Amino acid sequence: MAQIGMRSAGRCPQRCHKAFGPCPTPLRTLHRPTQLDRCAANSNTQSDNKQIHLASGSRVTHRVAETMLRASPATAEQAPPAVEASTPSYICTSVTATTVDAFLAEIQEAAASGVDIIELRLDFLTDFDPEQHLQQILAACPLPYIVTYRPVWEGGKYDGPEPERLAVLKMSALLGAPYVDVEFKASPYFFADQHEVPLSTKIILSYHDFQQTPEPAVLDRLAAAMRSAGADIVKLAAMANDITDAARMLDLLKKKDGPMIALSMGEKGQIVRLLAAKYGGYLTFAAMSPERASAPGQPDIGKLAGLYGYRRQGPETKVYGIIGNPVSHSKSPLIHNTAFQHIGHDGVYVPLLVDDLARFLEAFRDYPDFAGFSVTIPHKEAALRLASEVDPVARQIGAVNTLVRQSDGSYKGYNTDWLAAISAIERGVAGVPGGAAAAAAAAAEAGAGAAGGGESPLQGKTVVVIGAGGAGRALAFGAATKGARVVIANRSRDRADQLAAALGGSATSCSWEDLVSGRVEGDVLANSTSLGMTPNVEESPVPADVAAKFKVVFDAVYNPLWTRLLRDARDGGATPVDGLQMFVGQALEQFRFFTDGSEPPAELMERTVLDSMGAALKAAPPAAAAGGK
Repeated sequence: MAQIGMRSAGRCPQRCHKAFGPCPTPLRTLHRPTQLDRCAANSNTQSDNKQIHLASGSRVTHRVAETMLRASPATAEQAPPAVEASTPSYICTSVTATTVDAFLAEIQEAAASGVDIIELRLDFLTDFDPEQHLQQILAACPLPYIVTYRPVWEGGKYDGPEPERLAVLKMSALLGAPYVDVEFKASPYFFADQHEVPLSTKIILSYHDFQQTPEPAVLDRLAAAMRSAGADIVKLAAMANDITDAARMLDLLKKKDGPMIALSMGEKGQIVRLLAAKYGGYLTFAAMSPERASAPGQPDIGKLAGLYGYRRQGPETKVYGIIGNPVSHSKSPLIHNTAFQHIGHDGVYVPLLVDDLARFLEAFRDYPDFAGFSVTIPHKEAALRLASEVDPVARQIGAVNTLVRQSDGSYKGYNTDWLAAISAIERGVAGVPGGAAAAAAAAAEAGAGAAGGGESPLQGKTVVVIGAGGAGRALAFGAATKGARVVIANRSRDRADQLAAALGGSATSCSWEDLVSGRVEGDVLANSTSLGMTPNVEESPVPADVAAKFKVVFDAVYNPLWTRLLRDARDGGATPVDGLQMFVGQALEQFRFFTDGSEPPAELMERTVLDSMGAALKAAPPAAAAGGK
């Protein structure tokens, strides 16, 4: 890497000497050019023999500047495209094609994608000749754009001489770029000559940590130093190794003192990208399609703008989410956001990949707009322990799948799983047709927390429940409440024994070996585990011949809809009951909690999930199997 600006002034706290040598100016004395300085610089750009100053005492005559300014002397005076001030936070997508022709085509694709700003990642280009291509690329952008020429030492692709890279960034500003992204570590060299960057160009000073998220005090110092160094917009991006790291970045946005882009990289930090508009981030990045994400955890434009309602978010928007591990498969954001938008509720529902529930709740304790959560595997029992108040039915079950924030900041726990699941199973046993919305309606008629009127189809039946976790406890409780004899099977026999003892009555446990060998008999087999869930779609808790021994087989997994277990049951003549019925049913009751009792659009919610799964997954089972045994 070329050595620039060798004037000694000590080492930069950001250690840019690793790439450049010592900083030419102490970090604490760096400043952006004054208005007078910048106006003078603008008037000087009309020279036919412009020289790019890279550091004090070092002048590099750049062919790019000479050729471009001679060819288009008025270019530097062109006003950058205006971004509407009424938009609170912008959506930006990155162009990352590797050839100039493909890059130009991708710019047009990006412009048509619905974004506000386009980032031009020049470092991805393998055939880029600044003298030949820079002006052509900038002129091709119909939207405001950010010029980024990211070096390898900051996570980019450029591995050439540093003077040439900085010259391209400065030339982009002279040619009218609305935004130029400059690495904070390179800022002393970029600002070494104050008479080169027009005021019309906003300078984004950026800092990336691809390993971790710095401590809050370090982030605060970084943001202040970047602002002092001359940033019009501060950009901080850090890897989230835990979802609590996302809280650090949102905290940064909440107390910002100027335009800021804060990003948490990775799935555990995705909520920062999804909620940037609510917390006042200048912009967030989105990919043109899921497979084209330019950074880990980056959402695609369609989901960000549509599903998560990015442009509708504001300071008063309530935040809800699905707490679990994993959560990427979950349809909860789809079903709840669709329903929120349908009734006009100012809320957004996001995926929350949580390792430790207690740490998560503590990290977001001072976020009053985090109003409620759905809780899934493996946190349902922890949610029971951590809730300040628990609904009596949920406490009896021993698991919580819904947390609702109270006025004092504490959470009340509920369980909406049991009635939704049992209602679906009852309909299967009774041979009553109908989808998730119908099962949910039946559950609503029974009333949350009530046994329901009349004798249940499960009365006197034997229900074998696979799994002793939160969902298993809900299924076992529901079946026992309806008068069924319950048998618990779990890989850990101790947990199965404990659940059977908690249920009392005729509830018993069995070993895993007895279950998979077919030595356990019953009327209904109910799987509450994640076996068979996407992406492990060929897994099943029991062999096909075991599934075929039961009259009704229920699977709490709903993605895919037709799990291996349900296919085996169907092919063996049993009546399959899919997990979508439980999923939609429990979501309807959660929706009521989240929206202060608003009636959920049940049919819309069911149809939304089915549509997302594709026509093949909606196919009905063969007629021969539909009647059961």
